[in-house]
Amino acid sequence: MSNHFDFDAWCRVRLAQVEQALDSWVNTDPAPEFDHQAPAQLLQAMRYAVLDGGKRLRPLLVLAAHEAVCGATGGVHAPAALRAACAVELIHAYSLVHDDMPCMDNDVLRRGKPTVHVQFGEASALLAGDALQALAFELLTPRDGSVPEAMQARLCALLARAAGSAGMAGGQAIDLASVGLPLNEAQLRAMHERKTGALLQASVMMGTQCGLADAQAWQALQTYGSALGLAFQVVDDILDVTADSATLGKTVGKDANDNKPTYVSLMGLSASIDYAQNLLVQALDALQSSGLQQTQALAALARMVVNRKS
Repeated sequence: MSNHFDFDAWCRVRLAQVEQALDSWVNTDPAPEFDHQAPAQLLQAMRYAVLDGGKRLRPLLVLAAHEAVCGATGGVHAPAALRAACAVELIHAYSLVHDDMPCMDNDVLRRGKPTVHVQFGEASALLAGDALQALAFELLTPRDGSVPEAMQARLCALLARAAGSAGMAGGQAIDLASVGLPLNEAQLRAMHERKTGALLQASVMMGTQCGLADAQAWQALQTYGSALGLAFQVVDDILDVTADSATLGKTVGKDANDNKPTYVSLMGLSASIDYAQNLLVQALDALQSSGLQQTQALAALARMVVNRKS
């Protein structure tokens, strides 16, 4: 890997692309491809949930994986990769809206501002989440020919599986059912592989799907996505006990207060930090084995996940 890769510059360009696209697709003036417009109050809540906040890790993973298999210019399917990047962010945003509601985690702070149900009410928050989920799949199925129909189907399948009962929703159900229960490491890992890891891994694989990856690269990027997804949750558990709310942008200490099992409660803080670093090594080793030349962005994103302070 090159030592001259400017990750900050790479992020600035890709983040600008994603923000512009999200602003266009979740807008009071809908993109020409859409023949409908959301009611004003619903759209306001949707935009509040999506825009002006968040690390955009999942979109960056989509774009980085796509470039790893296609090169920096992205190739003929760059428009598909951008749509996939925004779609996975819409799914992530919807999940946060619903997770924060009183019937779930009952949180009042997200991305440094009041959660959607606090700002707009529970009914509007529920509908905004529903609408964001539907819009994600609408983005993946344009009618203008920019994304081949076979690719549309594969991208939708990857995202649906990661978001549904086998992935994020299933993991959240296990999480809610595990409050106060002493989970072992295997059980905790299985929960978080669904709740957090599935969508992060799907981000990598959706970017890969927009290119031409051979079997070796596909398997390596699956392994990378799996290790990174679990590392993200381990670090989240660490930050929940080491960071402050202002830095983290959400309420800290809730896991302990709600008696939820975490890696820190199971392994201890020091062992959890070591585990996160081990997962980083696994992710970087997978990239080395991929046979791909342009994995610098994926490597930098993995380091960012594990070494982040918020």
